Amino acid sequence: MTTQKTTQRRGLLKGAAVAAGALSAPMVMAQTPATTMRFQSTWPTKDIFHEYAQDFAKKVNDMAAGKLKIEVLPAGSVVPAFQLLDAVAKGTLDGGHGVIAYHYGKNSALALWGSGPGYGMDANMVLAWHNYGGGKALVEEIYKSLNLDVVSYLYGPMPTQPLGWFKKPIAKVEDLKGLKYRTVGLAVDVFTEMGSAVNPLPGGEIVPALDRGLIDAAEFNNASSDRLLGFPDVVKNCMLQSFHQSGEQFEVLFNGPKYKALPTDLKAIIDYAVQASSADMSWKAIERNSKDYAEMKAGGVKFYKTPDAVLRAQLAAWDKTIAKKAAENPLFKKVLDSQKAFAQRAGQWQIDYSVDFKMAFNHYFGAAKKA
Repeated sequence: MTTQKTTQRRGLLKGAAVAAGALSAPMVMAQTPATTMRFQSTWPTKDIFHEYAQDFAKKVNDMAAGKLKIEVLPAGSVVPAFQLLDAVAKGTLDGGHGVIAYHYGKNSALALWGSGPGYGMDANMVLAWHNYGGGKALVEEIYKSLNLDVVSYLYGPMPTQPLGWFKKPIAKVEDLKGLKYRTVGLAVDVFTEMGSAVNPLPGGEIVPALDRGLIDAAEFNNASSDRLLGFPDVVKNCMLQSFHQSGEQFEVLFNGPKYKALPTDLKAIIDYAVQASSADMSWKAIERNSKDYAEMKAGGVKFYKTPDAVLRAQLAAWDKTIAKKAAENPLFKKVLDSQKAFAQRAGQWQIDYSVDFKMAFNHYFGAAKKA
């Protein structure tokens, strides 16, 4: 009897252990399901800007190792480009990739991240101000005032944008008067002040409008984007250098609740992916823009330097524009004051410490060296 009871007891214990193991095994093997975020860019698929959006997503996805996946759709897949902010805030999209100036209609102060001469700051200095000089807190304040629950990251300092593509080269300020011209953000006000009839079309609509004669001239952004979007197919004159958007950068938006629900490690991955993407975008832009610029010149496009008189007229128009906007919008003035204080200090350092790279370039590649 004792032996039988002992055997039965051992059997029961063994069965219990197996059952317990069976119950616990799924718990050990179970993994937290991946979080998927659906993003939309404000760029057509063929634009290099959409590629930058995909580059950012890939960095996040690679570092998250399956715990977070961002999928990026091109402009118009869910909402039109200029409706991105509302779509992200409402949760129609989990996030998006664009430029903050596209939200100009919500609050004109948002266009100050990129539009205008920025008190002499280039795009990288504007990002320095944003991250270390108070700009980020001001963006958050503006979005909060609009009751938009989003998380915003700015990154990717863009090269100085051309004045744009014209059927005839711009020789003097008067040539801009009455011109049907495409631009966005505060540049709308600047060119309106200069006498142009401005139409703020999204990127994918510009070249078709030029081709059909709905507009006479347009700016978009850079050599690679302009070439891919087809500007050289419809216009052969491009004016280089401008103050209308000389310090712009990209914006990555997240739906507030969706972002806040992420664990700390994934938020850190997003932070560092933004920084890595900012550097990578800058390097890729130099490589691609320079190649596309050379190819467009070889293909018959004529590039001209924007006359200094036009640049000075832009500055004068900008001063009138910001004086008017600052009087209407306290947040606009608050952003301007913050930028000005940072630019006066950082700009002086930049000017005093920077060497004239044009001198070095001409030393090696100037006309005298070609002879």
